[in-house]
Amino acid sequence: MPEYTAEATGVSTIKLLEAIRQNKIDAKFYQASTSELFGGLPETAPQSEKTPFHPRSPYAAAKLYSYWITVNYREAYDMFACNGILFNHESPRRGEDFVTRKITIAVAKICAGLQEKLSLGNLDAKRDWGFAKDYVEGQWLILQQKKPDDFVLAMGETHTVREFVEAAFEEVGKKIIWRGAGVEEKGYCAETGKLLVDVNPKYFRPAEVDLLLGDPSKAQKVLGWQRKVSFRELVKIMIQADLKTYGR
Repeated sequence: MPEYTAEATGVSTIKLLEAIRQNKIDAKFYQASTSELFGGLPETAPQSEKTPFHPRSPYAAAKLYSYWITVNYREAYDMFACNGILFNHESPRRGEDFVTRKITIAVAKICAGLQEKLSLGNLDAKRDWGFAKDYVEGQWLILQQKKPDDFVLAMGETHTVREFVEAAFEEVGKKIIWRGAGVEEKGYCAETGKLLVDVNPKYFRPAEVDLLLGDPSKAQKVLGWQRKVSFRELVKIMIQADLKTYGR
């Protein structure tokens, strides 16, 4: 829904900034920016605050507007307005349309006998996944600074969708064996030989974001921010929550 996305993700930011400016509200404004700004082109990784933006979706383009209008109001009106460029931050509260939650719910349902298999798009897409709780702490730290600024928050490591699938199934004692390639690639249970994962082209993006890998060194140095939960711990937290919801 590109038109709705532009309104909700882009225009909403200018409305909030204008409300603060016109009413002379003494406020600190945080704009929830995104790693999608970078476009995931391999030659730009790792991505920091100095990496050029290359949005590859209507959402990312709308977020680009939100980013720069926040900078503009900070510089033009001396407002405490800042951007947090957060890489993928996940938790059991993640929306069910997002790939990580889609995976963990499917694994839980497969264990409960409520689903046969998991269908995904690009298994080779690489993301920098972290735990949302760590990132919210980073957002808070950004707002505690004396001067507003923009910061990348990321784990600084990347994993493929395939790796997330493998880690999720390992949490329930299932090892995945991959056979085939491309759209014909399938994942089978090593113990039973049952098909558990396949690829469906309908989940491919028109312009794929191949590689998101953040450089959080500025946040670590200026904010003293450090991630506490590892990739494998994140997967475990999400799997355990969905197993509890759907029943093992």
